[in-house]
Amino acid sequence: MAIEIELPSVAAGMEEATLVRWVKVEGDKVSKGDTLAEMETDKAVMEMEAEADGVLGRILVPGGTEGVTVGTVIGVLLEPGEDESALASFQASSAPAADASPAALEPETIPETRAAAKLTPQHSHSERILASPLAKRLATKYGVDLTSVQGSGPHSRIVRVDVERSRGSVPAQADSTVEALAAKPAAEPSNTEGTRVERIPNSSMRKTIARRLAESKQQVPHFYLTIDCLLDDLLELRERLNAKGERAEPRYRLSVNDFVAFAAARALRRVPEVNASWRDEAILQYRDVDICVAVATAGGLVTPVVCEADRKGLATLSSEIRELAHRARDGKLAPADYQGGGFTISNLGMYGVREFAAIINPPQAAILAVGAVEKRPVVREDQLAVGNLMTLTLSADHRVVDGAVGARFLAELKALLEDPLELLV
Repeated sequence: MAIEIELPSVAAGMEEATLVRWVKVEGDKVSKGDTLAEMETDKAVMEMEAEADGVLGRILVPGGTEGVTVGTVIGVLLEPGEDESALASFQASSAPAADASPAALEPETIPETRAAAKLTPQHSHSERILASPLAKRLATKYGVDLTSVQGSGPHSRIVRVDVERSRGSVPAQADSTVEALAAKPAAEPSNTEGTRVERIPNSSMRKTIARRLAESKQQVPHFYLTIDCLLDDLLELRERLNAKGERAEPRYRLSVNDFVAFAAARALRRVPEVNASWRDEAILQYRDVDICVAVATAGGLVTPVVCEADRKGLATLSSEIRELAHRARDGKLAPADYQGGGFTISNLGMYGVREFAAIINPPQAAILAVGAVEKRPVVREDQLAVGNLMTLTLSADHRVVDGAVGARFLAELKALLEDPLELLV
């Protein structure tokens, strides 16, 4: 019996996702655990795996389709020995579209009178032009004539990437109707003003980042505390430990950010009021020290979580942070990797940024911004000298963290970083 492939729910509260692309094509043999397709949630691009052996018999929702509801049947898997007769009841027109109109559920048909002006070898008068709903919307937005586009989807269906690829070769449109459809809002720069603009559609992840950060800045009363830490002793210890790490099994190499995360976990244990969230009825103070580490990816900022960071050794913590960052950049994070966390660390020091103030990652009450380690003038025993200084800025939710509490946390963190042997006790 044919197996329905449904869009899965991979996180609490998930209602829909974008079906980015199919890795398998119709007719491909599939083994249990093989990657069938990729979908984009509001957190990451994730792989969908086959739950059984068989053959991908039919794709019902093409790659590039946005707003696919959880539980929607997006394809059909034929079990070993089944033939295509088992697919009779499955039609590709069941794919959901962003539009609610019935017409949007059917592949687009270009009327012969319109298509006749621009026929290409791949499209004849009697042929229907198949395009996904997203491709149709983008074609209208960009003024792209779908009759001139070669589809790369199943059965030569035109998908998003085909329309975007064709934009560079789209001739100027003389038709005033097409110009009106492609026109930008008056508030945006227009080509008539000599400004060239590229429109980049927002991904689900980018929309979620924008919404959450806007809500954080608008609704959370931020305040900021900044402190400088002298890292001469820490850098010396790091050098010695990394020399040992070259000979260790498994090998390890520690970064300054690893020490900051290690110290922050212990400072949060000493000042637990910072490891908390605001609720109208109560402040939630977390018993576990789970730290999020901000990672920049091609799709936007993600914050994978290091669970129970205060109970891990320095080398273990370093390895886990590095592995999470690697998976985040490859889009391989599982939902458990980025859900939860009571505190976030964001480090821009590797870009030479001296200091900055980060936006709190709700519902957390604080985020630590880490700047670059720089040689700066310092005073030692009333004498001017040169030291390695790093600036830390704590952004805190004043509903949860009072100024004195935030200052006490930074004082604990500074003490641990400036006397790093305390970290190893």
